[in-house]
Amino acid sequence: MVMLLSSGCSVKKLAVNRLGDALAGSGTTFASDDDPELVKAAVPFSLKLMESLLEESPNHKRLLTATASGFTQYAFAFVHQDADELQEVDMEAARPLRDRVRRLYLRARDYGLRALEVRRQEFSARLRRDPKNAAKECRRDEAGVLYWTAVSWAAAISVSKDDPNLVADLALVEALIDRALELDETFDRGAIHSFLITYEMSRQGDTEKAAERATRHFNRAMELSGGQLAGPLVNYAEAVCIPREDRAGFEKLLERALAVDVQSNRQSRLVNLLMQRRARWLLGRIDKYFLPPAP
Repeated sequence: MVMLLSSGCSVKKLAVNRLGDALAGSGTTFASDDDPELVKAAVPFSLKLMESLLEESPNHKRLLTATASGFTQYAFAFVHQDADELQEVDMEAARPLRDRVRRLYLRARDYGLRALEVRRQEFSARLRRDPKNAAKECRRDEAGVLYWTAVSWAAAISVSKDDPNLVADLALVEALIDRALELDETFDRGAIHSFLITYEMSRQGDTEKAAERATRHFNRAMELSGGQLAGPLVNYAEAVCIPREDRAGFEKLLERALAVDVQSNRQSRLVNLLMQRRARWLLGRIDKYFLPPAP
């Protein structure tokens, strides 16, 4: 009887792990979709299914990483942008939405940290004590989870400027993303470089050369993506052109982002559509960022 029960548990765990593997590798299905609203409606079910499987198999590293990635992307694509747009017309109504996006980002971060702790116990505690040395423990095959953990954490901070405890975590974000870059700067066709376009403009320490560093990351992101992604163009326009008061550059980059052919690269179809949505929104606000051009 004990053997039968043990066998049953093993079969169940095997089934859970196999389903977890399948879900962890299912991101391309959403990525290639050309209907953002359909994906917006479908993703919450997938995320909750992932969480249910993690209850049964809490150390499934690939699934933990996929869940961190899924919550980060869902929050950015379908909640953060909505909050930004609503804030334009009703700041008070946007507040609960911004609180929700912060919670989603932190949820993603926590799954990322759990994934990093599968291989090394108490990693989060060591990261808080000595961020750079803790990050050095991570290996090349963990560049992806380092990236998603850092991005979700940084995004949570960006919508929580009134939370000094969370803002103080920037040093931890920096250690994770710098290690990811060191391990695999080509990850996901330049995703790390694309994120660093924005991050360099707020990095602690030397700010005078921030735009130069951001420009190097932009150029490398464009190279690694073959110019097929709108993200680096939108990130540079928003993070660099606005503080530089470069209206012409801002407009040119966003027009280039809108000119990206979303049908030519199937695996990036959805993300390009979403970044083009942000590009249109930013262009619609151009007079809020810059003085009108000289007559």
